Amino acid sequence: MMGVKILGTGSAVPSRVMTNDDMAKIVETSDEWISTRTGIRSRRYCDAEVGESHRTLVRDAAARALEAAGIEPAQVGVCLVATFTADTCTPSAACLLQADLGMPEDTLCFDLNAACAGFVYGLHVAECLLPGAARPYALVVGADTLSRVMDFTDRTTCVLFGDGAGAAVLERAEGYPELHAVWGSRGDDTSLYAPGVGCDDPSYLHMDGRAVFRFATEVMPRCTTEVLERAGISADEVDRFVYHQANKRIVDYSVKKLGLDPAKCEGNIDHTGNTSAGSVPILLDELVHAGKLGSGSRVLMAGFGAGLTWAGALAEFA
Repeated sequence: MMGVKILGTGSAVPSRVMTNDDMAKIVETSDEWISTRTGIRSRRYCDAEVGESHRTLVRDAAARALEAAGIEPAQVGVCLVATFTADTCTPSAACLLQADLGMPEDTLCFDLNAACAGFVYGLHVAECLLPGAARPYALVVGADTLSRVMDFTDRTTCVLFGDGAGAAVLERAEGYPELHAVWGSRGDDTSLYAPGVGCDDPSYLHMDGRAVFRFATEVMPRCTTEVLERAGISADEVDRFVYHQANKRIVDYSVKKLGLDPAKCEGNIDHTGNTSAGSVPILLDELVHAGKLGSGSRVLMAGFGAGLTWAGALAEFA
């Protein structure tokens, strides 16, 4: 049986820290209001004055993942970037990453937009594409710069989001397990959306918080259960659950409903905010660097986002 494992992870966050007190200077809010409702205390924004951008975050996260995996750019066969806030609609962020890192021209490169579920979608897409790729390694990046699409007059939305990127390197080999991925979409252009290029409405992110909360607390537990059923294992056999960091209350609700050990479900939303497609891989990389994930570890990842979309997967570290 041919499957995939994670060889290495990497992440990159901007240098500019925006605390809740900083947000209170922009919009009518407070640290207490934000933290008690979301679990967020700070988030990061790109600073153009020091050369930070979506492209630099993607490049840095990808380079760190390759270094951690011990893989050279020339060995990559598939390069995917999950995002909806790339610097340009075209060329894709993946094509620019191919140029920045010097990956071969026959590397399969494209961007994938499944919003906050994008990185987990990307893992499964890479798993499916690797059998036909020129080389057995895939580089999957999740990255978004939400600060560029925020309406800073909307206090219920602008306080939630931050910028950041995370990446993972997958290897396809005989004897490796499949990801047992599940996914879904529910066409909805009102609960969570950002207008496209050329729209009269400014390209701000719009969100109905209550609708998204109901959706998330429905699909996150179901997604987790479906992955476990496909893999034929129990929750006790999973080392860590890495959930999209949209709101601490959503994660806490899902953990409680599933009866999971909270110690296996740590988050980082307090200092990252919601980084959309960057959320799951940034947390994944933080857990690796904290020594909580390593060779042989099993991690169940799940995300949800605009679309509406959701996805889950079970991955093992090589």
